[in-house]
Amino acid sequence: MTDFRQQALDYHAKPVPGKISIELTKPAETSKDLALAYSPGVAEPVRAIAENPDDVYRYTAKGNMVAVISNGTAILGLGNLGPLASKPVMEGKALLFKRFAGLDSIDIEVKHRTTQDFINTVANIADTFGGINLEDIKAPECFEIEQALIERCDIPVFHDDQHGTAIVTAAGLLNALEIRNKSLEDAKIVCMGAGAAAIACMELLIKCGAQRENIYMLDSKGVIHTRRDDLNQYKQLFANNTDKRTLQEVIEGADIFVGVSGPDLFGAEDLRLMAENPVVFACSNPDPEIRPELALATRSDVIMATGRSDYPNQVNNVLCFPFMFRGALDVRASAINDEMKLAAVEAIRQLAKEPVSAEVVKAAGAEKLEFGPEYIIPKPIDPRLCARVAKAVAEAAVASGVARIDLPANYMQS
Repeated sequence: MTDFRQQALDYHAKPVPGKISIELTKPAETSKDLALAYSPGVAEPVRAIAENPDDVYRYTAKGNMVAVISNGTAILGLGNLGPLASKPVMEGKALLFKRFAGLDSIDIEVKHRTTQDFINTVANIADTFGGINLEDIKAPECFEIEQALIERCDIPVFHDDQHGTAIVTAAGLLNALEIRNKSLEDAKIVCMGAGAAAIACMELLIKCGAQRENIYMLDSKGVIHTRRDDLNQYKQLFANNTDKRTLQEVIEGADIFVGVSGPDLFGAEDLRLMAENPVVFACSNPDPEIRPELALATRSDVIMATGRSDYPNQVNNVLCFPFMFRGALDVRASAINDEMKLAAVEAIRQLAKEPVSAEVVKAAGAEKLEFGPEYIIPKPIDPRLCARVAKAVAEAAVASGVARIDLPANYMQS
């Protein structure tokens, strides 16, 4: 572990600090180049944009630019360490945007006194970008922040900790249930955790067909039920009218366990209480609620997923967010709506059912990747993801009326 820590520090420090830089897209070698790039030539696109604001997409990088913005109040699983400490993570998201979707991205870390300060700061700079990816902002403030920015900005605003997690989770769960011949509509679901990711996951599962009354959510005080008087407005949405108070009581007969809480909080004895052919998504990072080795030793019929890359079925947001923004920006969407999220779910889950190339299998370090209990969601390195997910998202944006332009001809032909 010490060696890995040093490797990680060296990776970020050498040969130059950080993970991103700016590159020029136009020549700047001659006096004429500089005259076109700046004064006097730059005045021409300035005039054009002033006359027709949509020309900003024609003459600037706005249409391919995403801002990754955080206040550092919920960094990974490390907690509230402040905006400056979040910068390596935000640079990492920028790296992933570029690597997987060809999107340019700038990280912005905001220091503020109040939630409204943060909202105002982001809203006031939003026009610079084609989209805004919010990241590592603690609940419940993240809900207020995202909703306020959606209302104030006319570009896509997407809190990845909420919706990216939810989209990938939904895709994997739907496939796992299909493999086990179960339906989401009839499934009993236990969700351990009641933060941003948990609430977004359950809300999206409801949009996919889950029944709210079949969902039992737990926070640090136990089951969230209707007789508790300590619930915020977001937890209240999942207050179940039940006399059950503990994990052991609600997990009995459950078809699905979703963990977005902390390490080793779901034991073998809990897993034994679940229904036949259970599905367990233990997504606490880096250490899951239950280790796959323990889960599989306890129940041979379990389908298991984690947030880790060293086990099968990694629930990884990179399966979603680069391509969500790629599709949204390519049709100049004003927002990312439920139709686009559901389109992403379907595109991701359907890709997992298709044959996987030998190159992807080799890069994944696997002997084979074939739709089944150990392969319910695609690998992030599958090059087909960008075309499939971005196109599905773009088509949904057009169909739902939030796109400003139609899909380009032959868009994302794969």
